[in-house]
Amino acid sequence: MTSLAVLGMGNMGRAIATRLLDAGHKVAVWNRTAGQDGDLVAAGARRTRGVADAVQGADVVITMLANDDAVRAVALGELRSSIGDHAVYVDSSTVSPPLSAELATAFPGRFVALPVLGSPEAVRSGNAVFLAGADAAVVERIGAVLSSLSPTVRRYDTALLAITAKLTNNMLLLSELVGLAEAFAVGRSGGLSDAQLRQLLGDSPMVAPGIRNRFEGILTGPQEGWWATALGAKDAGLAIDLARRSDIELPEAAAVKAVFERAATAGLEHADVAAVGRLYV
Repeated sequence: MTSLAVLGMGNMGRAIATRLLDAGHKVAVWNRTAGQDGDLVAAGARRTRGVADAVQGADVVITMLANDDAVRAVALGELRSSIGDHAVYVDSSTVSPPLSAELATAFPGRFVALPVLGSPEAVRSGNAVFLAGADAAVVERIGAVLSSLSPTVRRYDTALLAITAKLTNNMLLLSELVGLAEAFAVGRSGGLSDAQLRQLLGDSPMVAPGIRNRFEGILTGPQEGWWATALGAKDAGLAIDLARRSDIELPEAAAVKAVFERAATAGLEHADVAAVGRLYV
């Protein structure tokens, strides 16, 4: 049994904490905004008064936060000054490669970038894919935690590579979501009904498996979400910035980013990325 702290009680942070609790680990939880940990505390998690309280005595500290600013404020602030000398710091947030490299420098020999591929439900059920970026020796130190999270952990030699893998995956997914929304728009413009679009594309090999769980949300509107449009725009921006470091421009990624930014500013900031479909009706 490992003693852990999970910082950030958004959808994914709660899913990670739940999975670790179910595996029998001791889990302390913290969130900047109170009131999002009730189910976890009922399941045995320790509610904490702040970051320092949460990381006290932890063998592994995991952050799952919204963006670079949030991760930098927590990780390079109270977390760094409070974490035990023996503890490993794991960041599962989707952040910029430069920040991930900065964290590796700030926590030498004990930092792992661990972004996630999959939904919160996939995390809770153990079906998500985790991308572990660090020296092999550091990854081995958190082996028990990784095996509790998922049987599928892809290893990379550095934090930069793990984050790059995450952004590569997200850029493709975001592009496919916009492509499907625009395909629906083309069909509707020519007179196809939603039922006909569902019949045409519902089981089409042209629709990637990774977006099938959002098919109905894009076609008909509301669905329970976990990846907000504002975060989709943020991730597309991170991918664009990464490519520019190699003097490569991504015109499609720029267009995709603009679509998600438009959704976020149209009152859909906290709606799931499938909400881009509403821009075309």
